Amino acid sequence: MDIQLSRVRHVRRAYGIDEIALVPGGGTVDPSLVQSHWTLGGIERPMPIIASAMDSVVDGPMAAQLSRLGALGVLNLEGLQARYDDPASALERIAAVEGDGFVGLMQELYSAPIREELIPERVREIKAAGGIAAVSATPAGAMAFGRTVAQAGADLFFVQATVVSTRHQSPPGHNKLDLKAFCREMPVPVVLGNCVTYGVCMDLIHAGAAGVMVGIGPGAACTSRGVLGVGVPQATAIADCAAARDDVERSGGPYVPVIADGGIVTGGDVCKCIACGADGVMIGSPIARAAEAPGRGFHWGMATPSPVLPRGTRIRVGTTGSLERILRGPARLDDGTHNLMGALHTSMGTLGARTIKEMQQVEIVVAPSLLSEGKVYQKAQQLGMGR
Repeated sequence: MDIQLSRVRHVRRAYGIDEIALVPGGGTVDPSLVQSHWTLGGIERPMPIIASAMDSVVDGPMAAQLSRLGALGVLNLEGLQARYDDPASALERIAAVEGDGFVGLMQELYSAPIREELIPERVREIKAAGGIAAVSATPAGAMAFGRTVAQAGADLFFVQATVVSTRHQSPPGHNKLDLKAFCREMPVPVVLGNCVTYGVCMDLIHAGAAGVMVGIGPGAACTSRGVLGVGVPQATAIADCAAARDDVERSGGPYVPVIADGGIVTGGDVCKCIACGADGVMIGSPIARAAEAPGRGFHWGMATPSPVLPRGTRIRVGTTGSLERILRGPARLDDGTHNLMGALHTSMGTLGARTIKEMQQVEIVVAPSLLSEGKVYQKAQQLGMGR
């Protein structure tokens, strides 16, 4: 929809996850017949859920547990796990700090240098516990540690930043990551992100991405939208990027999964993201609430410790149950934050979708009235968010 913002400026309407609803079709399927399997970088998973590469969400034991349950967990190679032999004391300090001291403490803790020798050690820990070793770095970190990640035997490498583009301009003399060459030369499947538009998603696919992450700043612990004013509402961003994926496949290219990243809290959010075209979702806050989470009941953004422009906040998410209860149930809460997979399977059955592919084709309506009717949960209240 073209909207006139001013006499000379036109804009288009975009939609968030809370503004849409899924429409039941003419048939239903028993949830026991539903299949939610998907494949990323040649690795098949029964659960289309990835735990975010955030220090409050994933450490080695959590990555292994997520793998055992059928999901994935991504370890942040530029976080505490690669800076300290034993990051437990740093995590305890983050959980204990009060008020205005948080950002300063984060900048102190994250000023410790990344120790490259810890990267293979962390990968070995995950694989020794039977987990899938998925790791993450920024484009700069990928340039610095890509070879080490490959030699360590990681299974997936996520190259992730607020915005990733194949057409980045740098000052003279500054090195930049050639995404296409990096994907071609890495022996490990590379997932790229984040992006929110059809064109950039297509560029990342053509660069050789094994998957593309979609979303800028919609998450509870990220304040990029407020600090930078950058982002596209998630329903529209997913649908646009899914269209790029489908167009590439129709033209004879590979099928590259789209991963919705950010702003996903409830089972209903997961269902809506997949209906908009996502193959999987990346979630942070819901996993941070697990008893096994390294954040100890807190969750914070990846850009919070930036020395020049901190973005993100620490939120008290609390602990509501085990990781298995949050992912597979049985649920003890009725707000949609427990048994995410049960919610997905029940929704798919209600909509008559037996597979993720069929779920991507269900009818969607724009339903902003749901907000005023109180049928969409207030996420800040659910998670007890506060700075």
